[in-house]
Amino acid sequence: SVLTQVAQQFQGTASEKGLTLTVIPTKEEACFDRKWTIEALCNLVDNAIKYTEEGEVTLSVHPYEMYVRIDVRDTGIGIKEEDHPKIFSRFYRGDDSMQEEGVGIGLYLARQILRSEDGYLKVTSKQGEGSTFSIFLPAS
Repeated sequence: SVLTQVAQQFQGTASEKGLTLTVIPTKEEACFDRKWTIEALCNLVDNAIKYTEEGEVTLSVHPYEMYVRIDVRDTGIGIKEEDHPKIFSRFYRGDDSMQEEGVGIGLYLARQILRSEDGYLKVTSKQGEGSTFSIFLPAS
C-alpha cells in the first residue's frame, strides 16, 4: 500500500531518533495520483519525524462517504493555534521550527498536490501535544 511504502522510506530515520513509526492496516481505496500523493505524504511524515523528539508517528485511514482521510499523527512539539492558518504558506517557518532544517515549502507543496487531485489538507494541533495532518482524497 501507499502508506506502507511511505513508512518504509522513513523507518530508518524514525528508528535513529528512537521513534515508533506505525501504519494502521486498511483496505480502503481512494482516487489519486500515486507518485504525487506519495510526495505529499512524504512531506508530512518527514515533518512529523523532524518535529517529534519522543513518542510515535502514526499513519491511519478513515473512510467517509465522499472522501478517504489519511491521518499523519505525531506526538511532537505541536503548532501554536495562531500559526495554523500560516503553516501552508510558501516559505513560512514558525518560531518553534527554526532549529530544524528546511525552507518551509513542504506543507505548501503538499496542499498544492492535493488540490490538484480534488482533495485537501487540514491540521489539528496543540502546542506541546503533537499534530495531526489529515489528507482528504476522493473515495473510489
